Formats: sequence, structure tokens, C-alpha cells
Amino acid sequence: MNCKHAAWLMSLRQDRPLKLGENLGLRLHLSYCPGCRAYRQQLDFLQRACRAFTPPESTPPESIEAPPADSDTPPSR
Repeated sequence: MNCKHAAWLMSLRQDRPLKLGENLGLRLHLSYCPGCRAYRQQLDFLQRACRAFTPPESTPPESIEAPPADSDTPPSR
């Protein structure tokens, strides 16, 4: 497996669980490739950061208050 394929699998892993063969191949590649291990850490960090800033799904959009109307601002269309 080359680094390009490993990067593709790491990105795919963010969306769905990898199949057994994909996972084994990726783990083998990561065992000897420091560049791809660093890339995996970056992807994991970005995923954690995105989850931290995502509002909880249980909050309905209607419960979010609209900003107060400003008389100097023209109405939106």
C-alpha cells in the first residue's frame, strides 16, 4: 500500500468503518510510515475539534432565539 491509498483509507474511515482487509492493510502501512501516522493524528484532531463545536442534535432549531430586530437595519428579503 502506498501513502496515497493509506490517506484515502484514513479519510474513508472518518465516514464508515473499514472492512477487515482495509483495516489490516492500513495498520500495516501505519506501522512503518511516520508521515501517514502524523496525517492520521491530524485527521483525528480535526474530527474531535469538529465534534466539539457541533451543537447537540437534541436542540431543535425553533428553540434558538433570533437576534433582536434593529430599526437601523433594513428588513431581510
